[in-house]
Amino acid sequence: MKRIMVVDDAEFMRTSIKIMLESEQFDVLEAEDGNEAVEKYKEARPDVVTMDITMPGKTGLEAIKEIREFDPNAKIIVVTAMGTEFMIRDAIQLGASNFIIKPFDEEQLLEVIKKLL
Repeated sequence: MKRIMVVDDAEFMRTSIKIMLESEQFDVLEAEDGNEAVEKYKEARPDVVTMDITMPGKTGLEAIKEIREFDPNAKIIVVTAMGTEFMIRDAIQLGASNFIIKPFDEEQLLEVIKKLL
């Protein structure tokens, strides 16, 4: 079973994504900020990470950088409402595999994840 880690400071967003992914038989981990995301990534080595950018503490961009330093092959999808060209460019340069702008639909998220797997 493929494992996905959902990183978002909004509990409702983590729960929404988790429900979508579990309905497709993915094993889902959650992290509520960048610090927790880096720790859990190192422990669990998920197959894909969905990462919000704007979070308190360590941002998604900082977490992407640390995860990619730990695992250069990490597959990270940025899922953010802050879809500025600047942030997306930075996320891709730091190693994000793809990005999705909130709000999004379930099919869009699943399509991007399945392409990475």
